[in-house]
Amino acid sequence: MTRPVNQMPPVHPGEILREDYLLPLGMSANALANALGVPATRIHEIIKERRAVTADTAQRLARYFGGDAASWLTLQAIYDLKTLATYDEIIETVSPRTVSPRVAEPNL
Repeated sequence: MTRPVNQMPPVHPGEILREDYLLPLGMSANALANALGVPATRIHEIIKERRAVTADTAQRLARYFGGDAASWLTLQAIYDLKTLATYDEIIETVSPRTVSPRVAEPNL
């Protein structure tokens, strides 16, 4: 089974950081790293789309630019799911759980 067709290619949060924040502000990755208190390599790797945005980085970006950390983490999660290399393997090897008619669903 193949992945559902999606017209839009996945967007890495680093692309958004680079194109929607740094470039319009004329800000360098080094300047952002200094403002966030993180190593410059972290920001460089994120904007080159080689590194994921972690909870720590998401919180720092949200504090600096405004907004919330969950938005950055959601962007990362969506990217990760859309680029999941093992999607087909998971579909083929993991069966959905079936519920017996006599077993009630737990109340969550």
